[in-house]
Amino acid sequence: MGWLVWLWRLLTGTPQTTVASVAAPNRMAAHSAPGRSRRPRRRWRLVPLRYQRPANRTAPHLVKQLPYRFARRSADLRHWNDLSQDGQLRRLEQLGLPVLAGPDDIACWLSLSAGQLAWLTGRFWEGRAAPRVAASHYRYRWIQKRRGGRRLIEAPKPRLKRVQQQILAEILGRIPPHVAAQGFVMGRSILTNAQPHVGQAVLLKLDLENFYPSVNYGRVTAIFRSLGYSREAAIWLARLVTTAVPAGFWESGRPSHLAEARYLRRHLPQGAPTSPALANLSAFVLDLRLAGLARSFNAQYTRYADDLTFSGDEVFQRSLAAFLPLVRQIVAQERFRLHPQKTCVQRAGQRQQVTGIVVNSKLNVRRDDYDRLKAILKNCIQYGPTSQNRDRHPEFASHLRGRIAFVSSLNSARGAKLRALFEQIDWSR
Repeated sequence: MGWLVWLWRLLTGTPQTTVASVAAPNRMAAHSAPGRSRRPRRRWRLVPLRYQRPANRTAPHLVKQLPYRFARRSADLRHWNDLSQDGQLRRLEQLGLPVLAGPDDIACWLSLSAGQLAWLTGRFWEGRAAPRVAASHYRYRWIQKRRGGRRLIEAPKPRLKRVQQQILAEILGRIPPHVAAQGFVMGRSILTNAQPHVGQAVLLKLDLENFYPSVNYGRVTAIFRSLGYSREAAIWLARLVTTAVPAGFWESGRPSHLAEARYLRRHLPQGAPTSPALANLSAFVLDLRLAGLARSFNAQYTRYADDLTFSGDEVFQRSLAAFLPLVRQIVAQERFRLHPQKTCVQRAGQRQQVTGIVVNSKLNVRRDDYDRLKAILKNCIQYGPTSQNRDRHPEFASHLRGRIAFVSSLNSARGAKLRALFEQIDWSR
């Protein structure tokens, strides 16, 4: 019987099931004498395997004495939960990351006291959220989106910002994202995001809705766990880089119910230095699956923050009806959501642009952007630069140089014309 079970598992590819039978069929039944009743053949029956949990699975992290400060009591209140022993030291060493087992190690690494660390993570707040806006470690402001709507910027205050910068430099900055991720990665930019899509027959662009708030506290904790940190260390690190907006903030400028619920729980704040790196790491599996899907359709795929871009030849263009539902399915399975109004298909006969760069035949600047900058420079020559600084840039000359440099990186001829105009400006006016 053993080899029959093995053969069934091999042919069906379902190791979760086993084969059971009461008795093997009688091989001589087929050759029984005429007139005898033939015994019915018994059929194989699939029985699901039942897995039993280990009886002592919670014992390893239960101790009788306080293992470290701020440790939690167990359910029976007679023990302490020691969550600092399940880290992967070898993985941390391979990645070159600081070895941190619990809050004491994290506080020492950040040059903080244990009380300061607990204060920054909101441990002393009821519900772990700031009771009011003034007590929060973040400053909040709304900015207008280019295509309508508003975006909430949550900028950390100086002390928390310094802590997040250290986490970024010594932990998150050492973990490379997927090769398709082009935003907020050293050596990658909007140029590298647009380059793979030059000269394609069709361009498909999609947008992830509420990208940063969609990455909640649980996902961030899982990222630190995947790097090799213990449960205790991952919890404290995740609380240092996530936040929940105080409930009193919504008294003015109340958003939709769905957005409010997303911001009221701990999430990645848009404005923190650690958020772009964590967002890229949280989307690693998404990038992996979408890149594989694109390859199966002979297409290109890149992602710049929340902008997804696919491109391909005429065969890919004819396959969009089958391709797009698969993309939506993968995005939903990875717990993200596509913006329903930001799906765009651009064909070769139209102006194709990726993150503001024209990619029809080569990387190029948009004609209207070039004409607008050229007009500003001419008006600066004629009427003086002060008259053109409508947004009151403190360093208007540096601002114009940066815009000219961007045009030059895409089109050297146009960049040379703009630089010639810039040299004629009288900055004393």
